Amino acid sequence: MQEEVENRTVTLVVSGTKFSGRLLQTAITKYMAHRKEKKMQKSRDAQVKPKGKQTVKELIGQDQGVSNIEVTDSSIRDFDRIARKYGVDYAVKKDRSASPPKFLIFFKARDADALTAAFSEYSSKKIRKASRASVLQKLSKFKEMVKHAVPDRTRRKERER
Repeated sequence: MQEEVENRTVTLVVSGTKFSGRLLQTAITKYMAHRKEKKMQKSRDAQVKPKGKQTVKELIGQDQGVSNIEVTDSSIRDFDRIARKYGVDYAVKKDRSASPPKFLIFFKARDADALTAAFSEYSSKKIRKASRASVLQKLSKFKEMVKHAVPDRTRRKERER
């Protein structure tokens, strides 16, 4: 096997009046560009399946059945992070017909278990976020405490000896 790799050669035919190092360098550069172009052509020909967030059209085009879930929360970015973590292929469509806009999340039918896990983590994260006090609430609480605190206005003149 090692001999096969070592004995592999490339035949490069260069025609010119005067053979120099510069001519050899340009010939090798052109050959390498040709190989790179061929490699890129092969990769372009291969069909690439999109992963993660995609359009509804791309998701339906994969022919695996599509399901959807309706979400009314406007902070859909948190869901994006969690869905990427679980490797779910999904598409988000905004429904503007309702007064607070609704989001329809389309996903593949085979990703149902992963999406269930992602939604359970998303909902627990939302519940935790809603249960803790915001920084503005804490700040207003401390402002009230400072307003109602009675300062000690007696002056003391003491000298250390």
